[in-house]
Amino acid sequence: MSKRETNTDVFLIGTGIMSATLGTLLKELVPDWKITVFEKLANTGEESSNEWNNAGTGHAALCELNYTVEKPDGSIDISKAININEQFQVSMQFWSYLVNSKRIHNPKDFIMPLPHMSLVEGEENVDFLRKRFKALSNNPLFEGMEFSDNPEKLKEWIPLIMDGRNVNEPIAATKIDSGTDVNFGALTRMLFNHLEDNGVTIKYKHSVHDLKRTKDGLWELTVRNLQTNTIERHTAKFVFIGGGGGSLHLLQKSGIPEGKHIGGFPVSGIFMVCKNPDIINQHHAKVYGKAKVGAPPMSVPHLDTRFIDNKKSLLFGPFAGFSPKFLKTGSMFDLITSVKPDNIFTMLSAGAKNMGLTKYLIQQVMLSKEQRMEELREFIPNAKMEDWDLVVAGQRVQVIKDTEAGGKGTLQFGTEVITAGDGSIAALLGASPGASTAVQVMLEVLNKCFPQHIEEWKPKIKEMIPSYGLSLMENPALLEEVHTSTTESLITTEKEPFFS
Repeated sequence: MSKRETNTDVFLIGTGIMSATLGTLLKELVPDWKITVFEKLANTGEESSNEWNNAGTGHAALCELNYTVEKPDGSIDISKAININEQFQVSMQFWSYLVNSKRIHNPKDFIMPLPHMSLVEGEENVDFLRKRFKALSNNPLFEGMEFSDNPEKLKEWIPLIMDGRNVNEPIAATKIDSGTDVNFGALTRMLFNHLEDNGVTIKYKHSVHDLKRTKDGLWELTVRNLQTNTIERHTAKFVFIGGGGGSLHLLQKSGIPEGKHIGGFPVSGIFMVCKNPDIINQHHAKVYGKAKVGAPPMSVPHLDTRFIDNKKSLLFGPFAGFSPKFLKTGSMFDLITSVKPDNIFTMLSAGAKNMGLTKYLIQQVMLSKEQRMEELREFIPNAKMEDWDLVVAGQRVQVIKDTEAGGKGTLQFGTEVITAGDGSIAALLGASPGASTAVQVMLEVLNKCFPQHIEEWKPKIKEMIPSYGLSLMENPALLEEVHTSTTESLITTEKEPFFS
C-alpha cells in the first residue's frame, strides 16, 4: 500500500547537525517555505551528531596538528588552519545570533570553554611544534596561544599527563584558552525543537529508499514509514541529503552526473571513557597528539575533557576500527552495494593506493584492551585498566574520488558537498571537521543551490553572521568585535565548570 503526499518546498534527509543548520538558516531567510524532514530513527541527532559518536571538539585548528603541515623548506603552512578557524568563527556567530534572538536557550548546555592543547615528544616533534607556534601566534586568529617545553610549566597545565612521566626526552605543548567543547547532539536537538515549534514537519521512523526527478522538475522521494510499513511518495523542489554515511547511496540513486565516480570507505571509532571521578577531575583540556604513521587524520590521539548531560567526562581515542556499515544503524552490505559500474575503478585504485591504511585498520581492530591501555599510557603514564571502559563511537565514511592532484581513487579526508548543476539537490559527504564548520558548509549550499535568492538574502545573513563575505584575519577590528560578542553570548563565565 502506498500513498502520495505533495508538495513541499524543501526536503531534509537526516536529522543531524547539517540538516538542522540548513533548516534553521532557511527558516530565518524564508520563513514561509514549507520544510519536511525525514529521519529513519526515532529521535534527532542519533548518528554522527550524537555526543557519544564524535569528539565534541570545536574544531578551530587550535590544537589539531594535521591542519598545519611542514613544507620541504621547513616552514609551516598554516593556510588550512586559518580556513578552518575562520569557518568555526562563522558557526560561533550564528549560534550567538540564535541565542540572542531567543531561538535557542541555555548555551552552556551545548558549548563550554575549554583549553585546547597540542602535546609532542622527541626533539624533531618539539622543533615542529615550536615552528608551528611561531607561525600561528603571529596571526590574530590564534592570539593568546602559549608554548612551553618546560616540564614544570607542563605540570601546571596538564598534571594528570605529567604525573609519573619520564621527562628525559624533550617534551613540549601549546595551550590556548579560547578553545571549546561542543555537544553537537544537544545543539542538534535544540535546533530541531526550534524548527518543530516553527512549523517544520519532522517525520521520524521514515526511511528514504529512492528518489527521482519528475517530468515537471521536482524531486519525488519514495519513503517507507517504518511504523506502518507503508510506502509514501513525497515531492519537493529542493532536496538536501544530510544522512551522514547514508548520503552516498541516496546520492547515487539520484542519478545526477555530479555524483558519478565517487565512492566511500567506512572507518569506525572507539573511545576509552574514564569512570573514576578522581581521575576525571585532574584534567581540564583537550590535548591532541600526533597521528601515528599510516593513520588517517580522524585517528589523531587526544585526551578530552567533555561535558555531556551536565556531567564532566574524560575520553581518550579514537582507536580506528572497520565495519562495512556506513552508519552505526546501517547494513553490513553498505560498502559492497556502494560499488557501482561508474566508481568501481575509482574504488579499486583507492584500495591499491591505501594498503598502508588497510594494514593500520587491521592492526587497530586486533588490539586488545591492554594494548589500548598501553596507547593511553603514552598520555597518562599511571592509567589503570579498571578506571576505563570502551565505547564504540560513530561511523565515518571517507570520500573517494578522482582528483587532478591525487589521480584516480584519491581518499579525501574532509567535508564535501556535492550539488546538482541546477542546484535542485545537494548531498553532504565526508567527515572532520564536519559539525564545527556546519554553518559555513550550509552557506555554501545556499550559494550553490539558490543563487537567484542570495542578493535578497544577504542583509539577513549579515545580521546573523557579521563577518559574512569577509576575512576576519584581514579585519582585526571585526575579529575582536566578533570574538567579544560571541564570547558574551555563548561562553559561561565560570572558570572551571566542574559538575558532579
